[in-house]
Amino acid sequence: MSKTHKDKEKKAAAAVAEIPENEDDARRDNYRIRLENFEGPLDLLLYLIKKDEIDIYDIPIHTITEQYLDYLRLLEELDIAVAGDFLVMASTLIYIKSKMLLPPEPRLDGQEDLNEDPRAELVERLLEYQKFKSAANMLYSRGEIESATFTRGQIETDESNPEVSATVFDLLRVFREILKRAESAVEMEIHRDEVTMAEKLSQIYSLLNENEEINVRQLFELSRTKRELILTFLAFLELVKEMKISLTQRSLFGEIFARKKTVQPELIEPLPEETTPEETTKEIIEPTDTESNIQQ
Repeated sequence: MSKTHKDKEKKAAAAVAEIPENEDDARRDNYRIRLENFEGPLDLLLYLIKKDEIDIYDIPIHTITEQYLDYLRLLEELDIAVAGDFLVMASTLIYIKSKMLLPPEPRLDGQEDLNEDPRAELVERLLEYQKFKSAANMLYSRGEIESATFTRGQIETDESNPEVSATVFDLLRVFREILKRAESAVEMEIHRDEVTMAEKLSQIYSLLNENEEINVRQLFELSRTKRELILTFLAFLELVKEMKISLTQRSLFGEIFARKKTVQPELIEPLPEETTPEETTKEIIEPTDTESNIQQ
């Protein structure tokens, strides 16, 4: 291995957080990834509804419940801590499913129909949450536009080629597809020299130093063992959590691309060529409106 390549590896390793280098340490609670840091149970339900193009007012509760539980099982296999809210939602779905299997109560002549749809309350919660998320996204987008306007920066997304932020469930979807394909194909190779989490983080960061973006699916497919596949998934989550990378899609449920987050040079206002120390100090103490809008 060349000295230049070794230097790159060292820089990449230093750029990420210090991670335990063996599997036992990697599973300690102080490193274990928690799903609530990324998404909640309603996010997962809305994701499943959108993915299968389901009418939110007529949710096939049996199908959604099975898919929801499948995702929870996958998260458990990945050793990702799931908050109690996810388990409460699982119980709610199972309860609704059982209620819908019961025959409707008989109605007497002139009596109002008391058989309320068991899904009604869940649908109402989903609609309210969807409105909340839409409003939050709109405010965030407005903030991005204002920030770009005031600081002469550029928004990463091109209007002619809009992108969609990828969620943890998008990442899970791709991981699940690769895992199923690997399990149904010939058994994965066995290697004595197993890859560690630190090495996987370093590998991803090195690739992003050399490329503007990388295709997440292609990196998953390079995994030689199931453990390496899992480590790749966890490494992406860790880098997202540490705000070192962003994950985007060209379209909804499309291919996922990872990019390294960098500070845009345009956001830094250069000082005038001839500036006295007193003027410089004054500018630092009294920031301008432009500087107040700079995102760290």
